[in-house]
Order: sequence, then C-alpha cells, then structure tokens
Amino acid sequence: MNRFQKNLEKFHRWRNKHLSTKTFVVLLSIVIGIISGFVAVVIKNLVKLIHNFVEGFFNEGMHNYLYFIYPLIGITLAVLFIRFVLRKPVRHGVPNVLYGISKRKGYLSRHNLYSSVVTSALTVGFGGSVGLEGPTVTTGAAYGSQLSRFFRLEYKYTMLLLACACAGSMAAIFKAPIAAIVFAVEVIMIDLTTFSLVPLLLASSSAVLISYLFLGMDVLYPFEVKSMFELSRFPYYIVLGIIAGLVSAYFIKAYVKIEKFFSTLKTKTTRLLVGGLSLGLLIFFFPSLYGEGYDSINKGLAGDLSYLFDKSLFVPFGDQLYMAMILLVFVVLLKVIAASATFGAGGVGGIFAPTLFVGVNTGLFFAFFCKEVLKFGNVETSNFALMGMGGLIAGVLHAPLTGIFLIADISGGYKLFVPLMLTATFSYLTVRALTPNSVYTIQLAQRKQLVTHHKDKHILSIMKVPDLIEKDFVVLPPDGKLRDLVNAISVSHRNLFPIVDDDGTLLGMVKMDDVRHLIFKQDVYDSISLKELMYMPEHFISPRDSMDEVAQKFESSGRYNLAVLNNGKYLGFISKANVFSDYRKHVEDFSHD
Repeated sequence: MNRFQKNLEKFHRWRNKHLSTKTFVVLLSIVIGIISGFVAVVIKNLVKLIHNFVEGFFNEGMHNYLYFIYPLIGITLAVLFIRFVLRKPVRHGVPNVLYGISKRKGYLSRHNLYSSVVTSALTVGFGGSVGLEGPTVTTGAAYGSQLSRFFRLEYKYTMLLLACACAGSMAAIFKAPIAAIVFAVEVIMIDLTTFSLVPLLLASSSAVLISYLFLGMDVLYPFEVKSMFELSRFPYYIVLGIIAGLVSAYFIKAYVKIEKFFSTLKTKTTRLLVGGLSLGLLIFFFPSLYGEGYDSINKGLAGDLSYLFDKSLFVPFGDQLYMAMILLVFVVLLKVIAASATFGAGGVGGIFAPTLFVGVNTGLFFAFFCKEVLKFGNVETSNFALMGMGGLIAGVLHAPLTGIFLIADISGGYKLFVPLMLTATFSYLTVRALTPNSVYTIQLAQRKQLVTHHKDKHILSIMKVPDLIEKDFVVLPPDGKLRDLVNAISVSHRNLFPIVDDDGTLLGMVKMDDVRHLIFKQDVYDSISLKELMYMPEHFISPRDSMDEVAQKFESSGRYNLAVLNNGKYLGFISKANVFSDYRKHVEDFSHD
C-alpha cells in the first residue's frame, strides 16, 4: 500500500469517526456545486474563444459562404478527438446521466470528466446547432460519480450527488438556481426528501455564485415586462400551449427519426459527411441556425426579427413582416433537423438551447399571426415569445415545472408566472397525448434502459441475481435411492432437492410433496431410484437475467422457488420471499431520509 492509499484509509477512518455520512454528503454537495460552476465557466469561455476566432474570418458582406463549411470542421475535429485521442464513445448529455443511473448504479466513465467539454466546445464553437447545457450536466455528474466512488458512498448518496451535480451545472450555465433544483427533481427524477433538499440547495447556490463571479450577474435573457397578464387573454396562452405541445411532438419524433436515419449509414465517415454538409447547407440558407442561438433568442425576446435576415439571402426582404413570418416557420421546423444533423454527424452538445430557440420562434409566430392575420388587437409579442420558450421546455423535455421556473429564472419574468403556467401545462398535456416519452428518455425507453422514471423498476435494476442465490439446498446424486432422499429430508428445512451429476449439471429435482406418501414405506427405500421420482421444471433463472425478468418468471410459473442455472450448471435457488425481502430492504435504504 503506497503513501496515498495509507493517507486515504486514515481519512476514511477519521471521517467515519467524526462525521456522519449525511454531514459529509452536505459538505460534498458544496464541492460538487463549485466544480459544476467551474465546468460551466470553462466550457462557456472555450466556446467563446473558438467562436471569436472563427468569426474573425467572416466578411462584412451580405452573406458568408464559410457558414457552409465551419460546422463540418468543428464536428470533424470533435470526431477525430474521440477516435484518436479518447478512443471511447461520448454519449449525449442528460441521457448519458439517466443511463448511468438506470444501468450502471450511478457510475459515469472517467473520460466524462473532460471529454464532453472538449468535444462540445469544438462542435458549438464552430457553429454546431446544439447547446452546452447537456455536456455541462454530464461533466458535472461525472465529477459527482467519481467523488462518490472515491469516498465509498452508498448508492442512494451517489444518486443524490449526481442530482446535485446536475442542479449545479444547470444553475451555473443558466444562472437559474431555483429552476436547476426543479430540473434535478423533474428530469433526473431524484426523490425530494427533507434531507436531499439541503444538498441540492447548497450545490445550486454555490454553482451559481461561481457563475456570477466569472460570467457576471446579468440574467441570460434580459427581458422587460411591458404588458402585464390580463385575464381576457388567458385563452391565447392556452392555444399557444397546445401549439407548443404539437411543435414539441414534432421535435421529438423528428429527432428520433433523423437519428435512426443516421444509424443506418454504414460508416462514421459517411455520417460525418452527410450530417456536416447537411448542417452547413441549412445554416447557409438560414444563418440563425448557427451555433447555440442565444443572440437570436435575445433579439426575438426584444421583438427584433433582424436575426432572421442577417447575413442571409433574404436580406432584401428584411422590412417585410410576412416574409419574417414565413422564415419563423422555417427556422422552427428546421432547427430540430439542424440539431439532429449535428448529433448524427458525430458532434456533441445539448438539446436545451435548440428547444429554447424553437420556443421563442414559435411564440413570435403565434403572436404575429394573431396580431397581423387574425387582427386580434394589441398582442405583446415579447410576452408570447417568452411563453413559447416555456411551452417548448415543458413539451420537449416533458418537464412543465422546469419550463415554468427556468423561463422565469433566466429572464426575470416572474410577473408572467400565471401565463407561463397555462402555456407549460397545456403544452405538456398535448405532447403527452402524442408521445409518452421526452426527447431525453424516448430512446432509453425503447431500449428498455429507462428506469429512473419508474421507482419500482429502478429498485429492481439495483438488485442482482447472484446476490439472491440461496445455496442451502441438499444436493442429491442421480444414482441415489429413496433412502438418500429420506435422509436428506431429515436434515433439511427445504422441500426441494436438486439432482445434480458430477459435472454440476442439474438433471432434475424432487419435491417433498410428491414423495410424501412414500416416506413411511421403508420396504421401498432401496428399490425406488431418484430418477423415477425427479422431474425437470419448466422455468429457470440465469445469473444474467434482470430482476424484471426474474419477477416475470415467478409470475408466469406460479412457483415460490426457481433454480438458477448457468449454461445448465446448477448454482442454487432463488425464492420469491427472498426477492421480496431484498426489494423491501432496497426501498427502505433508497428512501430513508
């Protein structure tokens, strides 16, 4: 044991003696918040640095053909980094965290400590049409996962630290501490107990303080409420919510279909070229699709539609409102294609920023349509643009509370809380009727890898077959007689007796109920062989089965004990009672406050 390991063991002993686990987790939540804050600062500044370098080559003319090639360059650099430096795949943002929670007991690979930062900075810095929140969340969660493993924390505390990291990352990148906690509860699906609330608050607040220190205290989207909510306009917000839900359903379904299309392409080079060139072509015609789109969002919130025309082929039509409305429809429909092409080509980023971009443009189109086409009177376009953002977050992420609090937090628009609630709620109800899973969870759900949003499945995913095998059954040889069985019955408290050969292969089993009528007939003890009495059961358990499969086998068989076989070799039995007992123990451990 080297000096570091010795010092680490001393620290563990000191911690166990002087600090309770809960106190230690509270302290770690502050550390995680600070780390997440710095991750957001680093990734934001990296993208800004690359973006400034790239824009230095732009011309002052009407259009820039570099829009066509820049995204391909950035994604190519990210792909080369993954292939030749990292040599491991980089999963997408929040789904990566959900997968780690669902299938890997909260473990995220070490390369996530830096891989998403580098690859997303290259992708977005060169104009990839995605955001930075997903990579920031993944990186923060990776630090939470590694710290949990380093300090040997129980699973429930690992989950809590991951939630703290996600909340801290969101708080730092959006400067939205309240919405970040709601995000951790609603999207990551952490159980909000009295104890877990304190670490979440500390992680979120410490992360946002780091963000304030290095990125300034201004809100992400400066917004001035010029028109307060009027009761007579509440139907407008309901209709906007329904439209936002329909757009959200389109967003999710288009995203999945495009990703499936890219999965059919045979080589990574083909995906890179098809995705990169398609993205370049979209940005060439619609430059507002370039990068995260935060500048465009801010202009939209201010009612300035110039971002639809800047550096595009449509500059001559910049003073025509109806052309602007047509372009709003195009960018709403094409943003998800641009984001999906970025991912399909091999780029790394988040889906939050594209969702906000689509939301603000959906709200703007609705407002102008009501005002200019339907002539519904004075409609405040900025308010509807803001509501559209909340509606899309509620719909695409299936997170209405996150949509409400995030938009209120990042814009300072708390005076419009009621219309935000209306739009987010109706958007969520609409999209849920059309697609049961969010953009984060739909593919995990299709692969049956999503358990974070279902507590029973979550607990079952933690339980493992090898941990439940009972080996106190008396094993009998295939050439044995009834006398051997009677002797085994006298010393065993079990009513099942496996018949196993010298190679460990299960040949059958004898159930005591089937031989009860023979037990007292001593004259046949040596004349009846076990082969005459044994039967081969229909249902078995493999050590590789999931606990969900085990539960289904118990239900379909109607048995209380099932044999565990590994390629025909007998390992033991699993009882229904033991499964239930272990399940209850995990529920208590997981939910204990």
